[in-house]
Amino acid sequence: MITGIAQIDIAWENSKENMKKIEAFVTKALQSNVELLLFPEMSLTGFTMDVNKLLLSEEQIINWIKQLAIDNNINIGLGFAIKVDKKGKNKYTIISKNGDILAMYTKIHPFSYSGEDDKYYKGEEICTCPINEFQITPFICYDLRFPEIFQIASRNSQIITVAASWPKSREEHWITLLKARAIENQCYVIGINRTGFSDGLEYNGKSIFVNPDGQILNEINSEEILIINDLEIEKIKEVKKRFDIKKDRREELYAFR
Repeated sequence: MITGIAQIDIAWENSKENMKKIEAFVTKALQSNVELLLFPEMSLTGFTMDVNKLLLSEEQIINWIKQLAIDNNINIGLGFAIKVDKKGKNKYTIISKNGDILAMYTKIHPFSYSGEDDKYYKGEEICTCPINEFQITPFICYDLRFPEIFQIASRNSQIITVAASWPKSREEHWITLLKARAIENQCYVIGINRTGFSDGLEYNGKSIFVNPDGQILNEINSEEILIINDLEIEKIKEVKKRFDIKKDRREELYAFR
Protein backbone atom coordinates (compact mmCIF):
# COMPACT_ATOMS: atom_id res chain seq x y z
CA MET A 1 0.00 0.00 0.00
CA ILE A 2 1.47 3.32 -1.06
CA THR A 3 1.49 5.40 2.10
CA GLY A 4 2.43 9.04 2.62
CA ILE A 5 3.57 11.03 5.64
CA ALA A 6 2.74 14.73 5.44
CA GLN A 7 5.53 16.26 7.55
CA ILE A 8 4.09 19.77 7.82
CA ASP A 9 4.88 23.03 9.57
CA ILE A 10 1.64 23.74 11.44
CA ALA A 11 0.53 27.37 11.70
CA TRP A 12 -0.07 28.16 15.38
CA GLU A 13 -3.78 28.13 16.27
CA ASN A 14 -4.74 28.95 12.68
CA SER A 15 -7.14 26.31 11.38
CA LYS A 16 -7.93 28.12 8.14
CA GLU A 17 -4.27 28.33 7.11
CA ASN A 18 -3.61 24.72 8.10
CA MET A 19 -6.63 23.43 6.17
CA LYS A 20 -5.25 25.07 3.03
CA LYS A 21 -1.89 23.38 3.59
CA ILE A 22 -3.50 19.99 4.19
CA GLU A 23 -5.49 20.32 0.97
CA ALA A 24 -2.28 21.17 -0.91
CA PHE A 25 -0.54 18.07 0.48
CA VAL A 26 -3.48 15.90 -0.58
CA THR A 27 -3.10 17.23 -4.12
CA LYS A 28 0.63 16.53 -4.00
CA ALA A 29 0.03 12.98 -2.71
CA LEU A 30 -2.29 12.20 -5.61
CA GLN A 31 0.55 12.86 -8.05
CA SER A 32 2.42 9.93 -6.47
CA ASN A 33 -0.61 7.61 -6.29
CA VAL A 34 -0.65 7.66 -2.49
CA GLU A 35 -3.45 5.48 -1.10
CA LEU A 36 -3.22 6.52 2.57
CA LEU A 37 -2.00 9.97 3.59
CA LEU A 38 -1.15 10.59 7.26
CA PHE A 39 -0.90 13.96 9.03
CA PRO A 40 0.55 14.84 12.49
CA GLU A 41 -1.08 15.42 15.85
CA MET A 42 -3.33 18.50 16.14
CA SER A 43 -2.75 19.36 12.48
CA LEU A 44 -5.30 22.18 12.51
CA THR A 45 -3.95 24.18 15.46
CA GLY A 46 -0.62 22.89 16.67
CA PHE A 47 -0.22 21.48 20.20
CA THR A 48 -2.20 24.18 21.99
CA MET A 49 -3.22 24.13 25.64
CA ASP A 50 -5.80 26.87 25.06
CA VAL A 51 -8.97 24.89 24.39
CA ASN A 52 -10.85 28.13 23.75
CA LYS A 53 -8.89 28.40 20.49
CA LEU A 54 -10.49 25.14 19.28
CA LEU A 55 -13.20 26.90 17.31
CA LEU A 56 -14.25 24.15 14.92
CA SER A 57 -16.63 21.40 16.01
CA GLU A 58 -15.95 17.73 15.42
CA GLU A 59 -18.78 17.66 12.90
CA GLN A 60 -17.29 20.53 10.91
CA ILE A 61 -13.85 18.95 10.86
CA ILE A 62 -15.07 15.47 9.94
CA ASN A 63 -17.34 16.76 7.18
CA TRP A 64 -14.40 18.66 5.70
CA ILE A 65 -12.09 15.62 5.82
CA LYS A 66 -14.80 13.37 4.35
CA GLN A 67 -15.28 15.67 1.40
CA LEU A 68 -11.52 15.97 0.89
CA ALA A 69 -11.17 12.19 0.89
CA ILE A 70 -14.08 11.62 -1.49
CA ASP A 71 -13.07 14.38 -3.92
CA ASN A 72 -9.53 13.03 -4.16
CA ASN A 73 -10.24 9.30 -3.82
CA ILE A 74 -7.71 8.94 -1.00
CA ASN A 75 -7.71 7.59 2.56
CA ILE A 76 -6.74 10.28 5.09
CA GLY A 77 -5.47 10.10 8.69
CA LEU A 78 -5.56 13.42 10.54
CA GLY A 79 -4.94 14.65 14.08
CA PHE A 80 -7.15 17.41 15.46
CA ALA A 81 -8.51 18.72 18.76
CA ILE A 82 -11.99 19.79 19.77
CA LYS A 83 -13.51 21.51 22.80
CA VAL A 84 -15.91 19.40 24.86
CA ASP A 85 -17.49 21.24 27.79
CA LYS A 86 -14.62 23.01 29.58
CA LYS A 87 -11.88 20.69 28.35
CA GLY A 88 -10.78 19.27 25.02
CA LYS A 89 -10.18 15.99 23.26
CA ASN A 90 -7.00 15.27 21.31
CA LYS A 91 -8.17 13.01 18.50
CA TYR A 92 -6.98 11.12 15.45
CA THR A 93 -9.32 10.00 12.73
CA ILE A 94 -8.89 7.83 9.66
CA ILE A 95 -11.40 8.51 6.88
CA SER A 96 -11.77 6.22 3.87
CA LYS A 97 -11.68 7.39 0.27
CA ASN A 98 -15.44 6.79 0.27
CA GLY A 99 -15.94 9.17 3.18
CA ASP A 100 -16.47 6.54 5.86
CA ILE A 101 -15.10 7.06 9.38
CA LEU A 102 -12.81 4.05 9.84
CA ALA A 103 -11.27 5.10 13.17
CA MET A 104 -11.93 7.82 15.72
CA TYR A 105 -9.27 7.67 18.41
CA THR A 106 -8.86 9.86 21.50
CA LYS A 107 -5.35 10.10 22.97
CA ILE A 108 -5.10 7.65 25.85
CA HIS A 109 -2.07 9.29 27.48
CA PRO A 110 -2.23 13.10 27.58
CA PHE A 111 1.22 14.59 28.19
CA SER A 112 1.07 15.49 31.89
CA TYR A 113 4.46 17.23 31.83
CA SER A 114 2.97 20.01 29.70
CA GLY A 115 -0.34 20.06 31.56
CA GLU A 116 -2.21 18.38 28.72
CA ASP A 117 -3.99 16.09 31.19
CA ASP A 118 -5.51 19.17 32.87
CA LYS A 119 -6.80 20.52 29.57
CA TYR A 120 -7.77 17.37 27.65
CA TYR A 121 -9.81 14.29 28.52
CA LYS A 122 -8.13 10.88 28.42
CA GLY A 123 -9.20 8.38 25.77
CA GLU A 124 -10.44 4.96 26.86
CA GLU A 125 -10.31 2.87 23.69
CA ILE A 126 -7.81 1.44 21.20
CA CYS A 127 -9.15 1.68 17.65
CA THR A 128 -8.31 -0.59 14.73
CA CYS A 129 -9.52 -0.30 11.15
CA PRO A 130 -8.98 -1.99 7.76
CA ILE A 131 -7.49 -0.35 4.67
CA ASN A 132 -6.72 -2.61 1.73
CA GLU A 133 -4.96 -5.73 3.06
CA PHE A 134 -3.85 -4.06 6.32
CA GLN A 135 -5.34 -3.54 9.76
CA ILE A 136 -4.22 -0.18 11.17
CA THR A 137 -4.15 1.24 14.70
CA PRO A 138 -3.52 4.96 15.34
CA PHE A 139 -1.84 6.34 18.46
CA ILE A 140 -0.77 9.88 19.38
CA CYS A 141 2.64 11.22 20.53
CA TYR A 142 3.13 10.44 24.27
CA ASP A 143 1.37 7.08 23.72
CA LEU A 144 4.67 5.97 22.18
CA ARG A 145 6.20 5.62 25.65
CA PHE A 146 3.69 2.97 26.75
CA PRO A 147 4.53 -0.38 25.10
CA GLU A 148 1.53 -2.22 26.54
CA ILE A 149 -0.96 -0.60 24.16
CA PHE A 150 1.25 -1.48 21.20
CA GLN A 151 1.20 -5.15 22.20
CA ILE A 152 -2.58 -5.05 22.31
CA ALA A 153 -2.79 -3.30 18.94
CA SER A 154 -0.40 -5.67 17.21
CA ARG A 155 -2.51 -8.70 18.03
CA ASN A 156 -4.51 -7.74 14.95
CA SER A 157 -2.81 -4.77 13.29
CA GLN A 158 0.03 -4.84 10.80
CA ILE A 159 0.50 -1.06 10.84
CA ILE A 160 0.61 1.16 13.93
CA THR A 161 0.79 4.91 13.40
CA VAL A 162 2.04 7.52 15.87
CA ALA A 163 1.02 11.09 15.01
CA ALA A 164 3.01 13.58 17.04
CA SER A 165 4.12 17.05 18.02
CA TRP A 166 7.45 15.71 19.27
CA PRO A 167 10.05 18.41 20.03
CA LYS A 168 13.59 18.43 18.71
CA SER A 169 14.99 18.22 22.25
CA ARG A 170 13.79 14.61 22.55
CA GLU A 171 14.60 13.51 19.01
CA GLU A 172 16.69 10.51 20.06
CA HIS A 173 13.84 9.12 22.15
CA TRP A 174 11.46 9.51 19.21
CA ILE A 175 13.52 7.49 16.77
CA THR A 176 14.66 4.89 19.31
CA LEU A 177 11.14 4.20 20.59
CA LEU A 178 9.60 3.97 17.12
CA LYS A 179 12.21 1.38 16.15
CA ALA A 180 11.72 -0.53 19.40
CA ARG A 181 7.94 -0.67 18.96
CA ALA A 182 8.33 -2.06 15.44
CA ILE A 183 10.81 -4.73 16.57
CA GLU A 184 8.79 -5.71 19.65
CA ASN A 185 5.53 -5.99 17.74
CA GLN A 186 6.84 -7.25 14.38
CA CYS A 187 4.75 -4.79 12.42
CA TYR A 188 5.19 -1.53 10.54
CA VAL A 189 5.35 1.52 12.78
CA ILE A 190 4.92 4.95 11.19
CA GLY A 191 5.97 8.08 13.07
CA ILE A 192 4.29 11.24 11.73
CA ASN A 193 5.83 14.35 13.26
CA ARG A 194 5.50 18.04 12.50
CA THR A 195 8.26 20.51 11.77
CA GLY A 196 8.80 24.22 12.43
CA PHE A 197 8.46 26.48 15.51
CA SER A 198 5.36 27.00 17.66
CA ASP A 199 4.74 28.42 21.13
CA GLY A 200 8.46 28.54 21.93
CA LEU A 201 9.22 24.96 20.85
CA GLU A 202 11.17 23.67 17.86
CA TYR A 203 9.91 20.62 16.00
CA ASN A 204 12.26 18.96 13.55
CA GLY A 205 10.15 16.30 11.88
CA LYS A 206 12.25 13.14 11.66
CA SER A 207 9.15 11.25 10.53
CA ILE A 208 9.91 7.65 9.66
CA PHE A 209 8.58 4.41 8.31
CA VAL A 210 9.98 1.48 10.31
CA ASN A 211 9.61 -2.08 9.06
CA PRO A 212 9.06 -5.17 11.29
CA ASP A 213 12.83 -5.73 11.49
CA GLY A 214 13.35 -2.23 12.87
CA GLN A 215 14.82 -0.82 9.67
CA ILE A 216 14.05 2.81 8.78
CA LEU A 217 12.76 2.88 5.21
CA ASN A 218 13.17 6.55 4.32
CA GLU A 219 15.66 9.37 4.43
CA ILE A 220 15.26 11.28 7.71
CA ASN A 221 14.99 15.06 7.51
CA SER A 222 13.48 18.16 9.09
CA GLU A 223 11.94 19.79 6.03
CA GLU A 224 8.27 20.29 5.31
CA ILE A 225 7.91 17.38 2.94
CA LEU A 226 5.80 14.49 1.71
CA ILE A 227 7.48 11.17 2.52
CA ILE A 228 6.26 8.12 0.61
CA ASN A 229 6.76 4.38 1.01
CA ASP A 230 5.11 1.29 -0.40
CA LEU A 231 4.33 -1.05 2.49
CA GLU A 232 4.02 -4.78 1.83
CA ILE A 233 2.11 -7.14 4.09
CA GLU A 234 4.29 -10.01 2.84
CA LYS A 235 7.21 -8.48 4.77
CA ILE A 236 5.34 -8.99 8.03
CA LYS A 237 4.46 -12.57 7.14
CA GLU A 238 8.08 -13.28 6.26
CA VAL A 239 9.40 -11.87 9.55
CA LYS A 240 6.89 -13.81 11.65
CA LYS A 241 7.52 -17.02 9.76
CA ARG A 242 11.23 -16.68 10.45
CA PHE A 243 10.99 -15.55 14.08
CA ASP A 244 7.56 -15.20 15.70
CA ILE A 245 7.89 -13.46 19.07
CA LYS A 246 4.18 -13.38 19.84
CA LYS A 247 3.89 -17.14 20.31
CA ASP A 248 6.30 -17.00 23.26
CA ARG A 249 4.55 -14.22 25.17
CA ARG A 250 3.23 -15.18 28.62
CA GLU A 251 0.61 -12.56 29.14
CA GLU A 252 -0.82 -14.29 32.21
CA LEU A 253 2.35 -13.17 34.03
CA TYR A 254 2.40 -9.62 32.68
CA ALA A 255 -0.70 -8.31 34.43
CA PHE A 256 -0.07 -5.86 37.25
CA ARG A 257 -0.60 -7.40 40.68
